Amino acid sequence: MENFLVAGLGNIGAEYSNTRHNMGFMVLDAWVQASNTVFQSGRYGSTAEISFKGRKFTLLKPSTYMNLSGKAVRYWMNELKLPLDHLLVISDDLNLPFGTLRMRKNGSAGGHNGLTNITDMLGSQEYARIRVGIGNNFSRGGQIDFVLGELSAEEKAQMPEICERVIAGIKSFATAGPDRAMTALNARPKPGTEKEGKQTAAGSAPDTPKDCQ
Repeated sequence: MENFLVAGLGNIGAEYSNTRHNMGFMVLDAWVQASNTVFQSGRYGSTAEISFKGRKFTLLKPSTYMNLSGKAVRYWMNELKLPLDHLLVISDDLNLPFGTLRMRKNGSAGGHNGLTNITDMLGSQEYARIRVGIGNNFSRGGQIDFVLGELSAEEKAQMPEICERVIAGIKSFATAGPDRAMTALNARPKPGTEKEGKQTAAGSAPDTPKDCQ
């Protein structure tokens, strides 16, 4: 059975649980809940295991806070003895419209401190990531409050569909390969087909506020 590590980025603590910066946590929580399994506390984070079509996914929510996410990812990559192409990281993206998804096989951190730390700790940017757009609906100087602010009622209502699309993308990444998964996840949606998980936009991820270190 092929093994994959799926790291959802976020900050631990009740005060961060429904904030825009915790998109990675929210996706993994939704997947675990739908799979009737639970997270177990472990070294540098909480993990859960889910199997799908001959693949085993270890889901990781780092307990290191966003800016030190790489410490947890590197530990679990070594623990599971996985190659970089079996790692997929889920993060929020300030410069993508809310709910827009973008998968990449590699690339720069785009200013996201969680991704930056993962790249530094792994010594490579050759790992896949899915960025979940949170939009940038804030006034000048209001980035930190916006990123660490709770989702609006309208945004919360969209989360089940967003999580469903991301989870489908993760499964496709492991079963059909990254190229086909990107084609499906990154394509521009046709009217009325948003539930098929096809979205597009460009942008980079937000800088993690210093108080999340």
